[in-house]
Amino acid sequence: MKYLALGDSYTIGELVNYNENFPSQLVSILNKKGIETTLDKLIAVTGWTTDELSMAIAKEKPSFDYDLVTLLIGVNNQYRGRSLEEYEWQFYSLICQAILYAKGIAEHVIVLSIPDWGLTPFNTERDKIETSNQIDNFNKINKEITLTLGCKYIDVTSSSRDHATNEIYLAEDKLHYSKEEYKVWAEKIALVY
Repeated sequence: MKYLALGDSYTIGELVNYNENFPSQLVSILNKKGIETTLDKLIAVTGWTTDELSMAIAKEKPSFDYDLVTLLIGVNNQYRGRSLEEYEWQFYSLICQAILYAKGIAEHVIVLSIPDWGLTPFNTERDKIETSNQIDNFNKINKEITLTLGCKYIDVTSSSRDHATNEIYLAEDKLHYSKEEYKVWAEKIALVY
């Protein structure tokens, strides 16, 4: 399988080795299962919002022959106080592009929910409950669009909340995640296959 990963810091794996981010761990798991998979392209940068990812995709011009595309985007929209309405139409555009890159097959696109950074030790300034509620609102949008278009949806928010204060699952900055959390995500995605 030829794999394209789209996203932000959670996709690139801020502060972990490249082979420890969730796309790389997913490839490793699938290969061990006998499903030959290659991470052909990863388009993700820490801090990206939906529009920034969209601009990067336009520059990168991925091919239209991927067997698997993952999409995880939106935490920076929430963090920067961007509107749900803007997120909705920009996310819709991104997932439509993802389907095109997946040979037009919606089932080959997997969307991951936005993790809850607000519960991590890094968050000392914002109200934790309000942040969680905002993330839930963004996830409600991406889940509805994902399922309506026939793509697959993986909840990683629950795991990020369960492990929010467990240092084993956190990177050094206490905001991003460690290879252990990304392993949980990769294993959840691998269950699809």
